[in-house]
Amino acid sequence: MSVTIKTAREIELMRESGRLLEKVHDELGAFIKPGISTLDIDRLGEKLIRSLGGIPNFLNYNGYPASICVSVNDEVVHGIPNKHRILQDGDIVSLDAGLIYNGYHSDAARTYAVGTISPEAQKLIDVTKQSFFEGIKYAKAGNHLHDISAAIGGYAQKFGYGVVRDLVGHGIGTHLHEDPQIPNFPQRRRGIRLVPGMTLAIEPMINMGRADVEWLDDDWTVVTQDGSLSAHYENTILITDGEPEIFTLSK
Repeated sequence: MSVTIKTAREIELMRESGRLLEKVHDELGAFIKPGISTLDIDRLGEKLIRSLGGIPNFLNYNGYPASICVSVNDEVVHGIPNKHRILQDGDIVSLDAGLIYNGYHSDAARTYAVGTISPEAQKLIDVTKQSFFEGIKYAKAGNHLHDISAAIGGYAQKFGYGVVRDLVGHGIGTHLHEDPQIPNFPQRRRGIRLVPGMTLAIEPMINMGRADVEWLDDDWTVVTQDGSLSAHYENTILITDGEPEIFTLSK
């Protein structure tokens, strides 16, 4: 495993990459409403990323055909935008987006309500988001990587939710996916020790039902095996001497 420790200059570039990505998510979140297509979201997302001086890092990544991963309801991640997929009142939609700024990647995901959603769906979104914050309480120099994993999974499982095991968070920097892998569930070992300068993309993916997932025939879209709703929340963070810095969330 080769975990890169970022220099002060690299951290500044990643900080700016994250700041720009937060702007993209803010605009996309305001755009979500019944009647738009998932392709509308992708087109706006790519336009925003490029207008800010970024490059969409998902576009053509291992063949992925879009700039924004748009996953609706039982789709966990990597949904492919489509002009025929129209958001309906009561849906939930997860947007996973990233960009490259001066060679440095940022990565963040949010799950949004479409119109008026059920209290159960809102609770899933809220718990998934909070599980991220429970995890990064342990994202401090001197702790171990899997302290984060255990905190995320332990929190979500208290609500009876399924924590996806087939997909994990990751290191990030000059590449979208770097070492280490960051599971969202407890591990037998504590993992590597965290040190200042590590940059991580931490991303709980939580299902209302069981944890099991499967891939659709497009080889990208991951769905819950039992058809239950799924939510996703992710930020790019920096390990410091104190509290972690969240590059993709300023407020």
